[in-house]
Amino acid sequence: MRLVECVPNFSEGRNIEIIDKIVNEMISVPGVYLLDRESDKDHNRSVITIVGTPEAVAEAAFRGTKKAMELIDLNKHQGEHPRIGATDVIPFIPISNVSMEECIELAKKLAKRISDELKIPTYLYEEAATREDRRNLANIRKGQFEGLKEAIKTDPDRAPDFGPRELHPTAGATVVGARYPLIAFNVYLGTNDIEIAKQIARNVRYSSGGLRYVKAMGFEIKERNLVQVSMNMVNYKGTPLYRVFELIRAEARRYGVSIVEGEIVGLVPQEALYDTSEFYLQLNNFSKDQILEVRLQKVLEENKQKLVSQEIGEFLENLSSDAPVPGGGSAAALTAAMGASLGSMVLRITLKKEELKDVHNDANKLLMKIEGARKRLIELIDEDSNAFNSVMKAFRLPKTTDEEKEKRKQEIQNAFKYASQVPLETAKTALIVLKEMEHIAKIGYVDAISDCGSGVKMLEAGIESALLNVKINLNYIKDEEFVTNMKKEIQEIEKETKEYSIKIFNTVLSKIEGQ
Repeated sequence: MRLVECVPNFSEGRNIEIIDKIVNEMISVPGVYLLDRESDKDHNRSVITIVGTPEAVAEAAFRGTKKAMELIDLNKHQGEHPRIGATDVIPFIPISNVSMEECIELAKKLAKRISDELKIPTYLYEEAATREDRRNLANIRKGQFEGLKEAIKTDPDRAPDFGPRELHPTAGATVVGARYPLIAFNVYLGTNDIEIAKQIARNVRYSSGGLRYVKAMGFEIKERNLVQVSMNMVNYKGTPLYRVFELIRAEARRYGVSIVEGEIVGLVPQEALYDTSEFYLQLNNFSKDQILEVRLQKVLEENKQKLVSQEIGEFLENLSSDAPVPGGGSAAALTAAMGASLGSMVLRITLKKEELKDVHNDANKLLMKIEGARKRLIELIDEDSNAFNSVMKAFRLPKTTDEEKEKRKQEIQNAFKYASQVPLETAKTALIVLKEMEHIAKIGYVDAISDCGSGVKMLEAGIESALLNVKINLNYIKDEEFVTNMKKEIQEIEKETKEYSIKIFNTVLSKIEGQ
């Protein structure tokens, strides 16, 4: 399954009601799951961790940003943590079957959408940065909300990557990016002297001569009458947790100060804790396979093929029942996925034929592209069912008060939009594969060319079936512009599908008859 993690940071850590509304808005997107939420009163900041498919997570991040814009006023915001926006930063992190390049593209699309639809200027950072000096988030946040108000208008270096050269009056600006897993690691010191914390942070962070991959600042935690060295560990493999902890311990001794405790905000990769425990326990010949969860995951992976076979049989049983899901949209995705699988099969057979080595380079490139689309089509089988369930969930919302009626009405519209977008993506993904089948028909091993033809027909059927699901859902959507745009896309897809299907199938037939 394709999974992306997203960790939006919101400039509110005291009003739980506001944070609840933002979180609920994000997890209302089907296919998005809440992994963690952390709110800090002193920093006046909340860190929310969600995971899901790339498209769903991007939609959730947008909805959270929009809700934060409505509820958070930076003119009234005070807190220890630097910030330039109500939604201050949105990083995308690749987790499973997703490349960093895809996360970068996701970040760029979201940044543009936020600026276009919400009129909030956006900056790109880390791996998505368009300029080297913007890789570091601290450079973008320089001067914070208050300082950026004028700088964005007058300083060319502070111009946003997308949107107006003017901060949103209450929501400020937003930074969107792509990065590898980061650990938010804080160390509390047994003193209330903020200068000690700032000096230690200066000695620890890489930008001022400290450890590589460490960003650090000193904060005063008034509620506890302590100070804190607050760090972002941007590469826990390059600089492990125990190394920075020991350096802080040594620096603190110079001031006669002890470490009170450490703190991890949000989630942490298992491997980071494994390395730390190995160091402090001085474990000898310890293997990661000795960790229960690691061994369990390995066993599950080894038996994955058996589980998949059972799930397909169960899926077909459910499809034949009177249950509303799975339905035609899921069947369309499955049919298209089978068509893509046949394309992959023909290419793999071709790659084994020495007499066809002249086309192996092209075949490899085609295989990589088709495999990516095939995996996405498999995900869309479930995603289509989830989309329909979101419609049913919206209809079950309360409708007692006028406010509840209005909210229900809006959620139903959002659900029908999503339920039309998923099968449209199925059709578009299948069309990508269909177009590549033209090349497979030309270079593929001739004795397997009938499988190419079968794949074409399955892709054609999958596309047409998916588009039927789009059309029926559009009947319930009141947004005329949305419906018009979707119908234009449908017409274009239908036209291309017919054109490519006829052309490729004729190529296949001519090769079969010419044998």
